[in-house]
Amino acid sequence: MLSRAAWSLLMRTGGLGTRGTHSPGSTAGGQRRLSPYVDCYAQRSYPMPDEPFCTELSEEQRALKEREKSSWAQLSQAEKVALYRLQFQETFAEMNRRSNEWKTVMGCVFFFIGFTALMIWWQRIYVFPEKVVTLTDERKAQQLQRLLDMKSNPIQGLAAQWDYEKKEWKK
Repeated sequence: MLSRAAWSLLMRTGGLGTRGTHSPGSTAGGQRRLSPYVDCYAQRSYPMPDEPFCTELSEEQRALKEREKSSWAQLSQAEKVALYRLQFQETFAEMNRRSNEWKTVMGCVFFFIGFTALMIWWQRIYVFPEKVVTLTDERKAQQLQRLLDMKSNPIQGLAAQWDYEKKEWKK
């Protein structure tokens, strides 16, 4: 596998031979437009995109771009905003505003938690077998009495802590 730097260099120079061409007249290393999905839009981490937001300009926008070359003091606030919108899609305030995506994420999380709880409940009712008879309190008491009667592990085990004369646990 190529390292990140080598891969970046390979992509920047146009790839291997004519592999990167999309039309018969263009060359792989020639000046080409990037797709709108690559470094086109401003982001918080990279606020200055390589290309302006609007590339095809109308007549009004072209006239505004010509007026941009003169003094900016002559431009109105609306014209300055329009020039900004030609270059960038969003302002920093618009980029940094909160979204309501967390509500969707939390809704999905709670939905799947609820669905999982219903599945567990359904399995306990209809899939899992009944409790084993040996796990009832009565059978546990019988098993403990059997171990005491057999005097199993009389030095450190249960039999060492049972008083056989008084028939109760030692204190």
